[in-house]
Amino acid sequence: MRKTLIAGNWKMHGSQDSIKDLLNGITGQLDASMDSDILVCPPTIYIDSVKKQLENAPVAVGAQNVSEQDQGAFTGEVSGDMLRDFGVEYVLVGHSERRSLFNESDEIVAKKFAKALEHGIKPVLCIGETLEQRENGTTMAVIKQQIDAVIDFYGDRDVALDKISQAVIAYEPVWAIGTGMTATPEQAQDVHSSIRNYLAETSQDTADKIQILYGGSMKASNAEQLLAQRDIDGGLIGGASLKADEFIAICKKAG
Repeated sequence: MRKTLIAGNWKMHGSQDSIKDLLNGITGQLDASMDSDILVCPPTIYIDSVKKQLENAPVAVGAQNVSEQDQGAFTGEVSGDMLRDFGVEYVLVGHSERRSLFNESDEIVAKKFAKALEHGIKPVLCIGETLEQRENGTTMAVIKQQIDAVIDFYGDRDVALDKISQAVIAYEPVWAIGTGMTATPEQAQDVHSSIRNYLAETSQDTADKIQILYGGSMKASNAEQLLAQRDIDGGLIGGASLKADEFIAICKKAG
């Protein structure tokens, strides 16, 4: 049975003081009855500090991005080896903001996915459609193209699906991020189910094993209904992850 994962993406928010308060608020409300895995992804500059503050807490630390390069003259980039050196366990790849604001192509995302795994870091592969694509009825065509970029990188579908089984997928309906719009539980479940079925065409084991998170404005008020869906295995939380009470409330909805 797949375990639920609640992941907080802090994006470009926080200071040393605000992060200390946030983590105190989160760790102070953890209890043994919570059965979900919990992950926070702070800005890169705060990873070491967050790791130290969470040293004795059952909360994993991830990064928001990783370079597709190992080293070299790539000013401002952070390699998988560097992230691993600081104990990073997960990394987001292909977040919709990276795709839209920084022009990351499916091919670049696939390279970052592979680099993360190469360095022992679990990639959270973010995929999803825009409002225009949804209205045009091309949601699954877009999602399949984003998944296929990873498969094409490895060149062998069976090998690629084995690699994907070691990762997490986050479905981000781009039209529901920061807009106040949220997919209904039924809409979200429909896409999650379609993603799982697409993976099952090659590997039922991968389809059964992989956690597929919902990343479209999940919050405490809608988390229970979304997480009750058969193929929704957790959430990639944005704004709500910056409020300790709200984030913990979502974690509690996950069990």
